[in-house]
Amino acid sequence: MKKLFILHLLLYCLAGHTIAQKRYVPKIESCNCRFLMDSNFVKTAPASLKLSFSTPFEKIDSSFKTRCGYLIVPENRSKKSSRMIKLPFIVVESKNPDKRKDPLLFTAGGPGGSSLSWAIGATKSEIIKDRDCIAFEQRGTRYAVPHLRAFDLDLAIKESYRKNLNKDSMVLVGLKKYKQTLEAKGIDLSGYNTDETISDIHDLLTVLKIDSVNLYGASYSGGLMTAVLKKDPTRIRSLVLDSPLPIFTPIDEDEPVNFNEALNVLFSHVERDSTDRQLYGNLKHRFLDYFNGIANKIFYQSYLEKGTTDSVKIAYTKNELLAEIMNAMSNNMKRKEVPFMLTEMIRGHHQVYIQTFLDNLFQKNQAPDGMRISAYCADQSTYHSEEVIQQIYSIYPYLTGYRINDVIKPMCDCWKVPPVKATTKEPYYSLKPILLGDGEMDPNCRPIYIQRINHYMPNGQSFLFINRGHGVGSKDWYDMVLQFLNHPYKKISPPNEGIVRI
Repeated sequence: MKKLFILHLLLYCLAGHTIAQKRYVPKIESCNCRFLMDSNFVKTAPASLKLSFSTPFEKIDSSFKTRCGYLIVPENRSKKSSRMIKLPFIVVESKNPDKRKDPLLFTAGGPGGSSLSWAIGATKSEIIKDRDCIAFEQRGTRYAVPHLRAFDLDLAIKESYRKNLNKDSMVLVGLKKYKQTLEAKGIDLSGYNTDETISDIHDLLTVLKIDSVNLYGASYSGGLMTAVLKKDPTRIRSLVLDSPLPIFTPIDEDEPVNFNEALNVLFSHVERDSTDRQLYGNLKHRFLDYFNGIANKIFYQSYLEKGTTDSVKIAYTKNELLAEIMNAMSNNMKRKEVPFMLTEMIRGHHQVYIQTFLDNLFQKNQAPDGMRISAYCADQSTYHSEEVIQQIYSIYPYLTGYRINDVIKPMCDCWKVPPVKATTKEPYYSLKPILLGDGEMDPNCRPIYIQRINHYMPNGQSFLFINRGHGVGSKDWYDMVLQFLNHPYKKISPPNEGIVRI
């Protein structure tokens, strides 16, 4: 009997060893750098978009040596039977024969942004002077296979405006169809989250045999990169974060306040610098009085959709006006127009702004990609507090019901993906060097975020860019990045008075 027990135990251990041996091994599939979008997605795209979606990725400067390929990894590492997916990457090699051995790896924010075009920008920047640059396309995004995109939600949103239907209800109608469309293609939506992307990046470093790397992230991927560091800090040399969203931040609760704070910074500039007191005097109080006063009002505007012959009357509220303000605040080129925009709205001159809003709504497909929905729901939904949201509305009434993020809790309740690990959401202390920058008028990720990250990473250097918003990328920023990468523990001197150490 004892011998039989030992035999069973031995067989069990051998079986376990066999399972361990069968664990996936990340691989690379080489290709040229003219990446194409997922053919299964292109087949289902509207006819008007098929040509643009079939266009290969832009050529990279041929004077640079490049290596392009797909990282092959499981769609869902928690499932043994998971299918494999393909994630594009581009390595652009520095021409410097004495280049450093620690490349700079970039992946985009969003979540859901495409990363590959950064490689083209790198060839025109000083950052490639001393080291190779790597652009990594996250799972589910534009050039990944599969690409998580369908147009059911876009159609539902457009229909809600055409017929003045309840927008929240129509969003859920479209979302259910969206989910069914993706799942009918065999896509496992629970595999698209920050935990999986963290593992993807480490797998890429493994197959490329990189034992020292600098990570570059912006917005969502800023927080992502700190989580990559946390998973395995041994090969992470430094971090560069532009307007980062900390992974431990509940953005659904923060973003309305972030928007309000950014407006307050703008109002202080207007109050201090404007010479036209009649037009811009006391703008903050006039703005609040007006928008609080129209909080429950419904307006109508006649609109002729492109390709149609009959105009329709479309209902809108202060939420559409706030959306246009937010768009302008997020655009470094348009932000200077916001004070005049506000004076026009206060005077009841909404038409030009609602026209722009509706043109973008009907002529573009603005619904979030499936990867963005899955990642945001996994990162945020479980940790969402409706009580906090109501607290915000009580102190900022004009924001009541205004959703800045295009992925909200009711959508996640419908999408039904599991949350990321609770440990992923926790802050992480580290002595690794880190460079952080943010704009003083960033309406998405406030400068307090870089200070919070700096708190956990005391070898960080944080800089505030005056008159800038979300995304400080510029020549000045990249000059600072280059200084930092070459000497990450050396104190950086801001290149001008418009950049302040904090």
